[in-house]
Amino acid sequence: MRHLLPTLVLALSCALAVNAQALDATAPAFPLDAGSARNLPVLAQHGMVVAQERRAARIGRDILRQGGNAVDAAVAVGFALAVTLPQAGNVGGGGFMLVHLAKGNRTIAIDYREMAPVNTATTVFLDANGNFDPKLSQQSVLGTGVPGTVAGLALAEHNYGSGHFTLAQLVAPAIKLAHDGFKVDDGLALSLHYGAARLRRYPSSAAIFLHPDGTPLVAGDRLVERDLATTLQAIADKGPDGFYRGPVAEKLVAAIRAGGGHMSLDDLGSYKAIVRAPVTGTYRGHTIVAMPPPSSGGVHIVQILNILEGYNLASYGAQSAKTIHLMAEAMKLAYADRSKYLGDPDFFHVPVAGLTSKLYAAKLRANIDPDHARPALDIAPGHPAPYESPQTTHFDVVDAEGNAVSNTYTLNFFYGLGEVAPGTGVLLNNELDDFAARPGVANAFGLVGGAANAPGPRKRPLSSMAPTMVFDSEGHLELVTGTPGGSRIITMIVEIISDMIDFHMNIQEAVEAPRFHDQWLPDILFCERGFSPDTLNLLSAMGHHVKIVPAFGSAESIAVEGSELQGATDPRQRGTWAAGY
Repeated sequence: MRHLLPTLVLALSCALAVNAQALDATAPAFPLDAGSARNLPVLAQHGMVVAQERRAARIGRDILRQGGNAVDAAVAVGFALAVTLPQAGNVGGGGFMLVHLAKGNRTIAIDYREMAPVNTATTVFLDANGNFDPKLSQQSVLGTGVPGTVAGLALAEHNYGSGHFTLAQLVAPAIKLAHDGFKVDDGLALSLHYGAARLRRYPSSAAIFLHPDGTPLVAGDRLVERDLATTLQAIADKGPDGFYRGPVAEKLVAAIRAGGGHMSLDDLGSYKAIVRAPVTGTYRGHTIVAMPPPSSGGVHIVQILNILEGYNLASYGAQSAKTIHLMAEAMKLAYADRSKYLGDPDFFHVPVAGLTSKLYAAKLRANIDPDHARPALDIAPGHPAPYESPQTTHFDVVDAEGNAVSNTYTLNFFYGLGEVAPGTGVLLNNELDDFAARPGVANAFGLVGGAANAPGPRKRPLSSMAPTMVFDSEGHLELVTGTPGGSRIITMIVEIISDMIDFHMNIQEAVEAPRFHDQWLPDILFCERGFSPDTLNLLSAMGHHVKIVPAFGSAESIAVEGSELQGATDPRQRGTWAAGY
């Protein structure tokens, strides 16, 4: 990707030539702090934070300026987003973090995915007749997993922080925002508008996010989250024990028990985040590093790229019918395998080595018709080599030393369950809907699973979250990326990587390019608006069932070009922000 810099400099020169404001000698040549939809990335040299909300991004940037490393900044961003992006940022959910340490050139995966309570039955989401009841997993506390965010962020700071900051210092900006409040911006106002019905069901939630008449807060109103500030202060004072034990834990359990859930104080007190080895692969000489199971993201990003490596995509052109066809066919094969082979690796032997091998990719590629789409019903999970000794938001940080963090965490739905546990300010997740309630039954994102991802005591449900990093042939960091988007996360990351490597796009171009997605079942090729009608007609003629859908995802990314950091935020969402210095 280092060859992209001359193209970027030329584009910047052209932009400056037609922008009179940019010729003002008192203004910086490049913005170091900007929102989305710029066509070109924000540039910086010392550090960069890219997130879905500007206040949190700036908090992370300030930590870097004060001598913190990428992990310090990421922990501060993670707690701040729990306040400023309540629809997805959280302390009541969970997620995954990749940490790259420049010293020693190593990358670590931190799994802080939510966990099912110890007395979770395999049949927990089935009705009396044995049929899946989505209300149980999506609209009740039975779908609430033990939150992992606090444990994950604390583990990251303890193991990999710079040592210049305490956890309390990194939580402090979030506490101030929650206690003092802040003005609701357009993005948060829009999310409250769409989430109002969910929040209105719970008096504890309505008291925070809605007016007394039940209407949501609007732009310019002040959002104050005093109970959340108290919870965050407990974390600052006592570390993870301030959340997983004591008064906060007791209030969380009381709320869940009152709704018919099974979570206990022991479930909370025994939760641990886990350091795992990341999944690695290669694509045209670049090294891909991503999350291992219980994320399916890393495995299938590598698997899809392995299949695509056998095609000269560059000769077909970006967003051509031929390129989209081949990528969609590769996607189908990966999602079919996902339905059978992916689950919590602490309970199920996931054949990671087999699924990510070049040999297996070659076998799958041989079954792709270059001119015709295969119907979903003609595709079944493949036969990889056996196991060997498996509403979301994303943010990235790169510091001056080359350390990097890629983090994705979630509550599952918009505002999770919608219920704030009274007295805590914490929105409960409904993450256990990501289990396969019954083999062959789709979850809320249309994903089908089997026994590998069945509910069970202290199991972590399978996820598509996929924080990802890319390195060049000499091991230099090139890209830090990730996105929300449910089942579409995997394909969005594949497309960004391919757009940069195969089609030489800069990172902002790759993030803004129209997206498509095929997950095997349902048998539909989902396409954003922006593709040529001729291209869509050609895809239909090949046998794809094309469906035009609204824009999806919010890919926050940082590309590294020599000594320059390029922050790219996604214009598909309001309020995304890159803050560099």
